[in-house]
Amino acid sequence: MIVDSHCHLDRLDFDRLGQDLPEILQAARARQVEHFLCVSVTLEQFPNMLATILPYKDISASCGVHPLDQKDQLDKALLRTLASHERVVAVGETGLDYYYAKDTHKVQQDSFVGHIEVANELNKPLIIHTRDAREDTISLMKSHNAERCGGVLHCFTEDWDMAKKAIDMGFYISISGIVTFKNAIELKEVVKQLPLDRLLIETDSPYLAPVPYRGKANQPAYVQDVGYYIADLKGLPFKSLADATTENFYRLFNLASKVNV
Repeated sequence: MIVDSHCHLDRLDFDRLGQDLPEILQAARARQVEHFLCVSVTLEQFPNMLATILPYKDISASCGVHPLDQKDQLDKALLRTLASHERVVAVGETGLDYYYAKDTHKVQQDSFVGHIEVANELNKPLIIHTRDAREDTISLMKSHNAERCGGVLHCFTEDWDMAKKAIDMGFYISISGIVTFKNAIELKEVVKQLPLDRLLIETDSPYLAPVPYRGKANQPAYVQDVGYYIADLKGLPFKSLADATTENFYRLFNLASKVNV
């Protein structure tokens, strides 16, 4: 069995996919996906996201504000309240994105710090998005004691030095379908070096569909394709990769429940 450790089920375009949510989930389960972590990107949309997934016991939720959606000061009290829900197993996604956002660095940094503080208060792990902000991301993680709550650098595309610094703080590294892209040369080398006990896999669906689905809408069933690709890169049987990343998921997100559907 395998887990999709990061997806946005509330953002799937069901018309484009020609399937509804129950069908999407069943397609994934048919490919041995046993659990889904549905990740929040805004506090405003969180209640609807939560309502969408509540009927499904094999879906957990996170609560947070994506750095590209953080336009003004974080409502930390609201984050704390929403993230306290029993189905919320993580805080985020949060972090820093300097690639797309050139003029909101201070807002992103303040929000990231607020997320770290709430995660430590609630003792729930962080889901961190980072792009072109390696030094600031690690610096804020260290200065605000992110190692206390732990977490994951999701959809990782940075270098081995950053991955090693995060791992040394007790964090996990999650790899998406980007690793299957032809031009992801550096990332492939990073994945080869990642210790198996610190590795997670994800789709980030509906974004970043892996080869051979690149250019199409992504969905959780494709996490198996990501897993096979990573297993091949690391010279492992798929089952070993699947078992290890599934165990890692439940170790990190220890409020997520294993259920039989």
